[in-house]
Amino acid sequence: MAFPRLVFLLILAIIPLCNAQGLKLGYYEKTCPGAEAIVEKATSHYISRAPTLAAPLLRMHFHDCFVRGCDGSVLLNSTKNNLAEIDAIPNQSLRGFQVIEAAKSELEQKCPGVVSCADILALVARDAISLIKGPYWNVPLGRRDGKVSIMLEALFNLPPPFANITTLKAQFASVGLNAKDLVVLSGGHTIGNSHCSSFTSRIYNFTGKGDTDPTMDANYVARLKSKCTSINDVKTIVEMDPGSFKTFDGSYYSLVAKRRGLFQSDAALLDDNETKAYVKLQAMSHGSTFFKDFAESMEKMGRIGVLTGKSGEIRKRCSFIN
Repeated sequence: MAFPRLVFLLILAIIPLCNAQGLKLGYYEKTCPGAEAIVEKATSHYISRAPTLAAPLLRMHFHDCFVRGCDGSVLLNSTKNNLAEIDAIPNQSLRGFQVIEAAKSELEQKCPGVVSCADILALVARDAISLIKGPYWNVPLGRRDGKVSIMLEALFNLPPPFANITTLKAQFASVGLNAKDLVVLSGGHTIGNSHCSSFTSRIYNFTGKGDTDPTMDANYVARLKSKCTSINDVKTIVEMDPGSFKTFDGSYYSLVAKRRGLFQSDAALLDDNETKAYVKLQAMSHGSTFFKDFAESMEKMGRIGVLTGKSGEIRKRCSFIN
């Protein structure tokens, strides 16, 4: 689907850039002691039973921050008068909302109206990845919840799986993230699954002539075709990091370097000198600096366009504005 470039730029323009004033570590120490432990306990309850929830919870935080900043707007339900972000096509496969709601319910019992849903989501994403033995990063707190959630903004502003490197770098730059953040955060694809519909055009109809993306490893194409049997397959899911999709590690970069990145946006990392160099470095060193780099980029992402002070609100329930 093609969108006018002017409309795309106008919608990007309404995303607040990094404004992390008011965020700090231990923000709730006095107003809700033990808040972070409550979130970690709720997250552990679910991840210990379903570790594959870690990937969609990480993705949920990413999708929240790229639309209006990290304000919990991805958690809001649509109403009869408004289609919210949650119903945009890229968000229809999100899972794990029950983890956010469980943590919020516990916190509302202990400290009513104190801890924001935006902070809970940021903590849950970090804790979920840490619990599956992935990297741990600091999460300064103090975000407030947004009151606006618009489906079209998610459709326009979330980096699509078919994006080229120019589009990816522009979308990341629009929220204050650079090329290194792009290639590092793409490494989140080391865990999780994808529906065939996110990449079947690469293997069945790349240029509209029934062809395959020539940049893709032929053996990998054959393997994907055996799982996704037609371009119209919308139900089947496949591992994004075959053989290692439950383990947070640097194997993603080895696959991309071998032209086995699942999405066009993965393959695109080889089309820029800086991102390609990072892919090659991590592939050769078995992800030697990946955990450290991922932690740094996640903390940076978590500061995008935050609402603090008297902006926004503290929702009583994460799926509804007060």
